[in-house]
Amino acid sequence: MHSLDIAVIVLAGVALFAAFVNGAIGYGFSSLTVPLALIFYTNRILNPAVVVVEVLINFYVLLINLKGVPSVWRRVFPILAGLLPGIAVGSIALASLQPGWVKFATYTIFLPLILIQAAGWRRPIQSTWLVGLPFGTMLGVLYSVTTISGPPLAILFNNQGLVKNEFRAGLALVRAVESSVTAIAYYKLGLFITESAQLLYVFIPSVAVGIPLGALLMRRVDPETFRRICMSFDAWVVGFGLSRTLIELNLMQSPWAYAVMLATILIDVWLLYLFFARRAAARSAQDKL
Repeated sequence: MHSLDIAVIVLAGVALFAAFVNGAIGYGFSSLTVPLALIFYTNRILNPAVVVVEVLINFYVLLINLKGVPSVWRRVFPILAGLLPGIAVGSIALASLQPGWVKFATYTIFLPLILIQAAGWRRPIQSTWLVGLPFGTMLGVLYSVTTISGPPLAILFNNQGLVKNEFRAGLALVRAVESSVTAIAYYKLGLFITESAQLLYVFIPSVAVGIPLGALLMRRVDPETFRRICMSFDAWVVGFGLSRTLIELNLMQSPWAYAVMLATILIDVWLLYLFFARRAAARSAQDKL
């Protein structure tokens, strides 16, 4: 089978799974699709297609979570203000930097964020301009270069103590703004090319099927367990992608570069063990009451 056919088949499967996760937990399409898709495509080809799909997904999620917006918009407004300069800087960087180094930056930034989130890191953070504005700027750079923002947003919102409805509404509001502004920036910089448009024929059917199925699943399974398993999948894929990129950029030689993937798997397995051990202990304590 032609390598291009394999890439399209793999991308369709990953996009379907990522849309399924997005429908279940409110984010995850780009953070699951991009790490694996970067094995076959550069950010410059992949990002515009992902952003177009994310505009549609994020406005849909925002629409179904509108009731939570009035209680959360003041808390996320500093982030929205910081997004604009960050997106401008990141979009220009994407258009001008060598694709291999953009891919390397994507993996190296994303991997610690996944592991921090998987570890359940919690620290009380007050929503202020001092925190929100610089966070929004860094988030804008990260999203416009990688199309990924769900993990850092989830970390921030969890540490701010947002409840379920506020969490989903705040996430949808920020991501709707960042994806639409990034799409405009890409258009102005001429980043929408034929190769990117062709990927939409893979993404759109996957999203149309995956998101409703994911929303249906969440009525039947524990959301925290499902979210944690998705993090493990993401961490292993990013570890593999980073190892491959180190080889491509001649920063490490094979097979030594795959030590990064092995270390990622070992850390995640340990964190996964701790996660299920804590949940088992919590259930045992409830049973004794």
